[in-house]
Amino acid sequence: MIIDAHVHIHPRRDDPDDPGGYLLPFADRMGIDKLCVSTLIGGEQPSPEEIRQSNDTVWQAVERHPDRIIGFCYLNPCYLYDSLDEMDRCIANGPFRGVKLWVAMHSDQPNLDPLADRAAELDVPILQHTWIKVTGNLPHEPEPRHLAALASRHPQTSFIMGHSGGNWERGLKEVIEQENVHAGLAGGDPEIGQTEMAVRLLGAQRVVWGSDAAGRSFASQMAKVTGADLTDEQKAAILGGNMERLLRL
Repeated sequence: MIIDAHVHIHPRRDDPDDPGGYLLPFADRMGIDKLCVSTLIGGEQPSPEEIRQSNDTVWQAVERHPDRIIGFCYLNPCYLYDSLDEMDRCIANGPFRGVKLWVAMHSDQPNLDPLADRAAELDVPILQHTWIKVTGNLPHEPEPRHLAALASRHPQTSFIMGHSGGNWERGLKEVIEQENVHAGLAGGDPEIGQTEMAVRLLGAQRVVWGSDAAGRSFASQMAKVTGADLTDEQKAAILGGNMERLLRL
């Protein structure tokens, strides 16, 4: 099984009743079985209403394609109690199987602690965007070091470090000791050596593949794994086996 751990969808004017369906023919072409999907409506600081709208869009896609699309519940930790309510609505009482966090708050802040605790109770992973930008991050955009601090406080919670920090040579090194953090390969250019370094530092069982579609193509991102100098077993774990375990499929 091949599982894309990092996909974003948006309502499309030509088919508003099927917001994720347009990606499936392209996934089929690449042999991708399932897409882990979130929607980021509202910019850097989305309101609770925009968060709910985002998750409603994904819920619609999950209901339309339950065998192909896995929902990740988008949250803004600045609204802690709304976020906890949304986790209950979408995960505890809904079909979603993960949490998605973007750039609203550095992930080492105290507001993240109740969310991490609740994710552990629900047995779902948290996918946290991380990036290290040469031009400077957005005001509250997390870096790998922020995620490492949160993960160290919550060893029972599983985390996916989105984009491996962008600057993956730094990002991978910053989470070596946090065994509950998995390096996400999604996004960024398909550079030689990224996947091999992730496996060398963390082990193949802590690396998960994703594309960051539709912002990136399935093919270019999959090349990070298919073109890597790894065993077939390692590639299979990265392309899907590790996400099967994290999602309890």
